[in-house]
Amino acid sequence: MTAQTHWQAWHEPYADASSPLSRRLRLVQQHIASWLDGRPDGRLTVVSACAGQGHDLIGALASRSDAQRVHGTLLEYDAGNVAAAQAAADQAGLAKMVIRQADAGQLSSYAGAVPADLVLMVGVFGNISDSDVERTVAALPRLCAEGATVIWTRTRRDPDLTPAVREWLRNAGFVEQAFHAPDEVRFSVGVHRFEGPPRPLDPPGTVFTFLAQ
Repeated sequence: MTAQTHWQAWHEPYADASSPLSRRLRLVQQHIASWLDGRPDGRLTVVSACAGQGHDLIGALASRSDAQRVHGTLLEYDAGNVAAAQAAADQAGLAKMVIRQADAGQLSSYAGAVPADLVLMVGVFGNISDSDVERTVAALPRLCAEGATVIWTRTRRDPDLTPAVREWLRNAGFVEQAFHAPDEVRFSVGVHRFEGPPRPLDPPGTVFTFLAQ
């Protein structure tokens, strides 16, 4: 039996519906559902960076009758999480989900998956350096289709970087649609719409490095 990795154990608080991680997940899923409700398109593309076990996207789609119009690519480095996400997608009947074992910090990992209509940066910005957050935000137009939505999360532990993240998003051509910062917990969830011109994915390169914790 393969030992459980840290990144698989990180998902354990999802088992507690009252945990901050579960509360954050519900907010993200609600925004995914609202986004789908507002996009009647017959085909939509989604890319999820550092997707873990895919709880956000797979969970949001599992109960929807229109799930098959979503073509999703989940990028996850940990092999155990990739297997768990694939099993969840299979169980939900999401045949158009691609679970790709890849380093989401490398732009080359997104080839064939972007430009996307929805970009999920959930659990990313709190696990990379502040300079990498800024670099990743600046690179988001290279992942986004015209009018795309980005959903992101970030802890608000001191020093709180979220004001800077929101400003960097504005500077990159995004308009804020929602920002949740509950008083009794430290997580935040942001939703931004891309109003700028899409940019090509090339040249490849590194935009962030995940930090071991």
